[in-house]
Amino acid sequence: SGGTVPRQRPPPSAMGRGLALLLLPLALLAALAQAEGGKTAEKKEEEVKIEVLHLPESCSPKSKKGDLLNAHYDGYLASDGSKFYCSRTQNEGHPKWFVLGVGQVIKGLDIAMMNMCPGEKRKVIIPPSLAYGQQGYAQGKIPPNATLIFEIELYAVNKGPRSVEAFNQIDKDGDKKLSELEISQYLKEEFARDGKKRDPSVHDEILADIFKKNDHDGDGFISAKEYNVYQHDEL
Repeated sequence: SGGTVPRQRPPPSAMGRGLALLLLPLALLAALAQAEGGKTAEKKEEEVKIEVLHLPESCSPKSKKGDLLNAHYDGYLASDGSKFYCSRTQNEGHPKWFVLGVGQVIKGLDIAMMNMCPGEKRKVIIPPSLAYGQQGYAQGKIPPNATLIFEIELYAVNKGPRSVEAFNQIDKDGDKKLSELEISQYLKEEFARDGKKRDPSVHDEILADIFKKNDHDGDGFISAKEYNVYQHDEL
């Protein structure tokens, strides 16, 4: 869909759902898992187990909440070792871009990829309460109460679009709210900087996704409060 992105939240469509699946295949039920799986998500004793498979000699910068990460990952069911996901077979094999720590992937991956540096490889074990919980994810072939294993290779750690610095950089007119045009321009600059060729629909889908998830009052702008994920930062 190379056309303009509507200011209001885009209506669900088969194409929109397909693009969302292509873009963020593990994020589709993250919010639902948190909402419906609240009982299991509160289990403090369950945590992500992390094994570092490869650590570069120069480990910098380390990833933190709000950073924009580029990574490949394979997902396996711990019960039988079967692979349910491989990022290299999706989206023409391009590594995935996502913002860390804001719920664009399942909570276990948000935790597992903290303090990780470019070139690092990890094997992580994620309990059901930090993955898809009691309901599982039938479309992704993940049964209820499934423990997941991911093998992750991180390629890039960039300053994400969720920091105060980034907000002020995007907010060209300084009115403390982000318009569709301002965020669109920011995405174009980010894409140009990493030099990878992308279909225009990817830009449109990310732009629509940002507004869908952040423009809570539906006024066509994203306020500092709506956009900022850092509770301690002041704008």
